[in-house]
Amino acid sequence: MEFERFTKEDFNVFTVDGLDERMGELKKQVRPKLESLGEIYAPFLSSLCQEEMFAHVAKHARRSVNPPKDTWVAFAANKRGYKRHPHFQIGLFESHVFIWFAVIYEADIKTEYGKVLKTHIEEIENRIPAYFVWSKDHTKPDIISMEDLSREDLTALFDRLENVKKAEILCGLRIPQNEAIEMSKDEWDQTLKDAFTTLLPLYKLGATI
Repeated sequence: MEFERFTKEDFNVFTVDGLDERMGELKKQVRPKLESLGEIYAPFLSSLCQEEMFAHVAKHARRSVNPPKDTWVAFAANKRGYKRHPHFQIGLFESHVFIWFAVIYEADIKTEYGKVLKTHIEEIENRIPAYFVWSKDHTKPDIISMEDLSREDLTALFDRLENVKKAEILCGLRIPQNEAIEMSKDEWDQTLKDAFTTLLPLYKLGATI
């Protein structure tokens, strides 16, 4: 299966009113692309992480009123699910595409991972580029740029993950809609592979727990 790039129509799905109506458009317009990304990059991530990685396309099954503001495909070393495990994501809001490494609040290792991040903070500062971004909540588009974070800021971010029950941490790239639409297939392929490779040390830190 071949990924056919993101188009304006993909982002316009998030302007459709109504849960059923938006879900219908998501299934028709965006989900096939996420499924193709899953088929393409699960093998790449399996090789990169040196363990089998499985693709999980968001179904938004628990929603009963509010239509989803974003959607994604996640990759984790578990065939049954990803939320309880460190994982990677490719997805989009109306405004942008995101490429994440993520440990969300359901993750079993969340508390211990916060501690591990603090003990490897110098390595993280050296390995994560200034143009990468961090997020504290996967449900919101808010981000913090790596270049704007002092060591104290990073420590506070990792402390929060360790000590706050609903805390999350995500790191990766955010590509604005206008740029995403213009990118070629080759540019997408290189961007995704480079992002995952850059984020691999964060994944490997989770594997030490």
